[in-house]
Order: sequence, then C-alpha cells, then structure tokens
Amino acid sequence: MTTQTATVMLGNNSMSKIFTATATDGQWNNLPDSLSGSNLGILIPNASINRAIGTYDAGLGAYRIINAQTLAVSRRGWLGLDGYSCYASGAIPVHRVMPNEIVQAYVQPVDTTANQSNVLAWVHTTKGVELYESLDTVDSTLTEMKTALQDMSIGDASFNSTVTSISLQAEDQCKVISLSIYDSAGGLIWNVPANYRMPAAGGTSAYYNFEAKGLSIPIGKGFTFKVTVKTA
Repeated sequence: MTTQTATVMLGNNSMSKIFTATATDGQWNNLPDSLSGSNLGILIPNASINRAIGTYDAGLGAYRIINAQTLAVSRRGWLGLDGYSCYASGAIPVHRVMPNEIVQAYVQPVDTTANQSNVLAWVHTTKGVELYESLDTVDSTLTEMKTALQDMSIGDASFNSTVTSISLQAEDQCKVISLSIYDSAGGLIWNVPANYRMPAAGGTSAYYNFEAKGLSIPIGKGFTFKVTVKTA
C-alpha cells in the first residue's frame, strides 16, 4: 500500500482548522487536527462551518465529514492537487459540527502504468450518495466504475433510484473523454463528454473533470456506469 499526505481545511469567515494525516491510498483515512491531534467534533463542537478545502500530494482524492457513531455523512467533496486549492471553490452549505463527527480522506495515486489512469466519482441518487472508482483505466477503453469499497455496479448499489448529480475526478493531467450509463441489455441511456481539470490546459476546475446537477436518470437492475479516459 502506498501513502501520501491528505489535508482538509474546515472553517468559516472568522476561523479555520487544518486536519491532516499520512493517508493510505485506497481506504478512508481519519484526519486529526494538525496541532492538537483531536477529531473535528471534539475540537470545534457545535461550530458552524462553510468552507472545506483539501489537498493531496499526487493522484486524486475525496473527503467527507462523517459521524463516527451513526456513520451519517453530512458533507463530502473533492481534494485538489497540492498548490492548486481555491478558497472560493471550497464553499459548502453551512454545517453545524456535531460532537461525534470526524474528517476523512480517500486518496489514490497516479497510475504508474503507461496509458492507464485512476478515476473517482461522487454519484448522488434518491437513495443516497456513493463514491465510485475505476482503477487502472486503460486509455480510450470504455470501463465500468463501481462503488469504491463494495465494488458494486450502479445497477446493484442504486437499483430503483434516480441519479440526480454526478461529479467525477480523474488523476492529475488525465482527460476524461466521456461518461456513460447503460441498461442491462447494453443500451446507451446517457452519455456526456468531459475534459481535463486544472492545472491541465482546458480545465475549468481544480477539483473535478466533470460535474452535473439536476439530473433525472432512473437506474434499473443490471445498469452500468462507465468512463473513457486518456492519459497525459
């Protein structure tokens, strides 16, 4: 297993705290406060926050604020490449920190094999939100994305629900050619082009290659969510 530094700044217009750790790639890692070593809910219980800005060393990564007892996730988003964070882009809906909440990061490295990339996606449905991933994604090859921890297809994880938004992040310098959803017979239900993310030329965000809200895509049994990419 490889590791890298993951950092998330949480705060509001008058204060901020830094949560960081040496994170193991491919799993959710707890990030304690950089000064006291305390978890989020112990450090600033009942505080209201409206900013979450995170970074990783190289590759790609996501963060979440989760209740350590109930496992309810209150906020989630993307980390950015170290040196390319953005305060304005880090705005989140105002959140009141609960005493049992912690900050976690999920990171993956740059794929070291030529013409292969790692990809993550937050998929929001009427059933909930799941982090999907595709590792070792071969260039110009339609590849299925499955839930990061359970390895489930979208047709199993989100059966009988409706996709309402998708946000996708590929590793540094990787171009996402397109995203697609197919039915159980292999018929194309939905397809959109995507692009780079900054600092690559052509990117519009430092945090995602593609993001769409207000979707209404019904998911049936056997449906698949696929991505096509091209490395730098």
